Amino acid sequence: MILDIDFVSDFVCPWCFLGRMRLVRAVEQVGAQRPDLTLRVNWLPFFLNPDTPAGGEPYRPFLEAKFGGAREADAVQARVAEAGALDGVHFAFERIALRPNTLKAHRLSYRAQSLGYTGAQVSALGEALFAAHFQEGRNIGDDATLAAIAAATCGDRKEDVIAYLESGQDEATVKRMAVQIQKQGINGVPFFIVNRKLTVSGAQTPAVLGAAILQAIR
Repeated sequence: MILDIDFVSDFVCPWCFLGRMRLVRAVEQVGAQRPDLTLRVNWLPFFLNPDTPAGGEPYRPFLEAKFGGAREADAVQARVAEAGALDGVHFAFERIALRPNTLKAHRLSYRAQSLGYTGAQVSALGEALFAAHFQEGRNIGDDATLAAIAAATCGDRKEDVIAYLESGQDEATVKRMAVQIQKQGINGVPFFIVNRKLTVSGAQTPAVLGAAILQAIR
């Protein structure tokens, strides 16, 4: 039996990174109970700030403007870091210099899925994009960085990935997908759609996500 889980996220959303890793644990737990079940995760695009400049913007000034000051931004990051630590997810916010535009990262994820890469490859790509931003401080809006990540996780040729990103291919498609997602009433991420009929909002615990998966089966 195959069950689809649509994972709506943005690669610059820390709660999405945490939500993804909690989903991994939930899938492992459900798989132990239901070895006959194949869980297929579809990565769908969301843009937290669609007006982010194509070249990105300085990270810290953006945060302080969004949350109302340095102290407030520190408090938000501390809450995220504390929540992540409980699940073994480490955030290195101090390494992030640039808040990138994530259109190219979402296009890369869309490309991997549309080319029929394995679920393991697609997931490895998505998780590597999160890690590159939140743990390594790399610019995931940069073509060379994205090509290196795709090569490491999916075996892509860097030259092919760079040519794809420079071409603008699938840009309109990914933007249209994001618009359609918001038209469905999804205004925050992470967001999970299980078996096309049951939804879970937010970075819920593995137990909650696992229960949703089992409920969708029933």
